[in-house]
Amino acid sequence: MNVYVRELVSALAQAGVVCRVYVRRWADDLPERVVVEPGFDVVHVAAGPSDLPKEDLALHVEDFADQVAKDLEEFQPDVIHANYWLSGVAGRLLKQRFQLPLLTTFHTLARVKAESGDREPESRARAEAEVMACADAVLANATAEAEQLIEYYDADPTRIEIVPPGVDHALFSPGNQAGARWALETNDDPLLVFIGRIQPLKGVDIAVEALAQVQRSDARLWIVGGASGKGGGAEVDRVRSLIEELGLVERVRFVPAQPHHLLSTYYRAADVCLVPSRSESFGLVALEAAACGVPTVASAVGGLLTLVDHGHSGYLVEGRDPADYAAWIDTILGDPVLARRLSVSAAARARTYTWSTSASRLRRLYEDLASRSLAPCD
Repeated sequence: MNVYVRELVSALAQAGVVCRVYVRRWADDLPERVVVEPGFDVVHVAAGPSDLPKEDLALHVEDFADQVAKDLEEFQPDVIHANYWLSGVAGRLLKQRFQLPLLTTFHTLARVKAESGDREPESRARAEAEVMACADAVLANATAEAEQLIEYYDADPTRIEIVPPGVDHALFSPGNQAGARWALETNDDPLLVFIGRIQPLKGVDIAVEALAQVQRSDARLWIVGGASGKGGGAEVDRVRSLIEELGLVERVRFVPAQPHHLLSTYYRAADVCLVPSRSESFGLVALEAAACGVPTVASAVGGLLTLVDHGHSGYLVEGRDPADYAAWIDTILGDPVLARRLSVSAAARARTYTWSTSASRLRRLYEDLASRSLAPCD
């Protein structure tokens, strides 16, 4: 989500949309305001202790909204665009206070996560429904997410707008695999990568178990990312125990979370990118991998159904059986001609996704919302 907001707002600013991004202050020494580039400011908002646990953020949403309101008095925006459900709650309060149109992007949905076993408090699901009922537009990243908004929340279809994210092709593009491996000081053995947050939702355990069933005994898995969320630390411990149990200690490497601009080297070094998420509103990792010409084996959920063209840019897996992932990995590793074809197709598909296109569509939507009557809020 951080990548999404940063890249989208940068593209909007370059398209002439003046934006201010309000984020909760998470450290006491942060400056009050940061000018990222012309037309793109970040304002750090004091709302609760800086080291507040994620689980307690909801307690300070009204305080956050009050502090943002003070700045909005001077900024006087045309539209409020909220990202994530907590920001949606704050956005709902600000819409009612300033009589401004509200557009919201949820990124993840409580009721969708619950379907895959990742339960969130019911209070979050209720809050999401209230925000959707008040929002003038709800942004979906893909058709599958739009369908989920309607199925799980009875969202008004006429207010749903599908605007896919983009990818920075200056950073993420096909490159020399040998050069990437040299830079990462690794050998020519088959390499699988999992890139992302380590938490149950992302299915790192499926990637590990798939490696155990891959025919190539020299294949390796790199897990690039760190623990995230309330259960992240426990998930890391669980995955490490699984690796030991399966005898894969020498074949799996944990790589700390990397700056976003360095991830392209890890993608280019890989033969296959694994995205075994239980749910995924879009799946930027799959898009970044495709932009680098790397075939993806991903779960057939959410936005991944749109991003991965089964049999052409990678493979989609129904269900959670690691053997199914392993079978598609073996298909790619065992056929260099096929792997090359998938690589070329993936890169071509990714080129249709750009942040400038996303920003252009949003700019028109902002202008449209600003000219309409506001949707009523209960």
